[in-house]
Amino acid sequence: MNYRKLGNTGLIVSELALGTMQFGGKMNMGNLGQDDTTRMVKLALDKGINFIDTADVYSLGESETLLGNALKGIRNEIVLATKVRLPMAANFNRSGATRVNILREIEDSLHRLQTDYIDLYQVHGWDSNTPLEETVRTLNVLVRQGKVRYIGLSNLMSWQACTAVMLQERLGLEKYVTAQMYYSLVGRGLEYEFQSFAEYHNIGILVWSPLAGGFLSGKYDRNSPAPAGTRFADAGQFVPFDKEMGYRVVDVLKEVARRHNASPSSVALAWLLNKPAISSVIIAGRKAEHLKDNIQAVDLRLSEDEMRQLDTVSDPGIPYPKWMVLQLDTAEDPRPRILHPDRYADGDAWKDLRGNRWSP
Repeated sequence: MNYRKLGNTGLIVSELALGTMQFGGKMNMGNLGQDDTTRMVKLALDKGINFIDTADVYSLGESETLLGNALKGIRNEIVLATKVRLPMAANFNRSGATRVNILREIEDSLHRLQTDYIDLYQVHGWDSNTPLEETVRTLNVLVRQGKVRYIGLSNLMSWQACTAVMLQERLGLEKYVTAQMYYSLVGRGLEYEFQSFAEYHNIGILVWSPLAGGFLSGKYDRNSPAPAGTRFADAGQFVPFDKEMGYRVVDVLKEVARRHNASPSSVALAWLLNKPAISSVIIAGRKAEHLKDNIQAVDLRLSEDEMRQLDTVSDPGIPYPKWMVLQLDTAEDPRPRILHPDRYADGDAWKDLRGNRWSP
């Protein structure tokens, strides 16, 4: 296993983290009970993973409960993350990033996880109905109380995340150190703006659904239904993407995988581990062999040409305003060519970028 810093902190985490949405039976995402949960946690720890991510809403608390049982006696040896924000009951005050809900949910999560602190407490999404200052001040209180070590955000747009971080800075509060976001070879929207925001503010990206709900495992065929027992067969398409483009990506994944005697899943994960601002990629599996296979990605070294192949086949193009930013910063401003001549050795960056596809 390889390790990285968690965002702009001194905390060290494995570059692959164990996800836990498959623990519990209320979400139809794996339906693993206690024995299977304990085995999967032990396997992950034996392979060097020291970072586990869960959420209060996963199977409405059942995932946290099963995980807490699995971590008895070893909780202090791992970095534990959970989340708050999504509805936990029909009561409308059991939802959101309000002071009332956060203070209630942190206590419930601590109880289910059988711990007195959370290493990383993440807000699971933007709350349009709650003043942002209420949310960030409440999170700051949790850090001051020692119930939370660090705080993170999840599933925010760039302007929302930037507004939150700037408000925290202005008020002298604890700042978000991570952003848990969807990112995959068939979902590269993160590259439009958010990745640059994260790099600029030194926020570590935690990638969820790196295999696009299992699609990038290569198990799916253009002309055949999803095999029985797979996530696609049980729960449908987990994240949106153009399937025809997805099949082209899988074709290249399989080609690269054959060169390395590896699986398409490992190649897809290795591609992510080569991308900027990534602190950890969250993996999960309903079967031990799937988890073992994913973990092999840490030893896979993709060549520049292989990265270029994968970038090209999955390139979604680039929307405004980023193409204008690139146009001004790389094609029309002469200073970068003097300061970073290696970037422009082939001259490609100096062509007119307006309206063209661009691969980062």
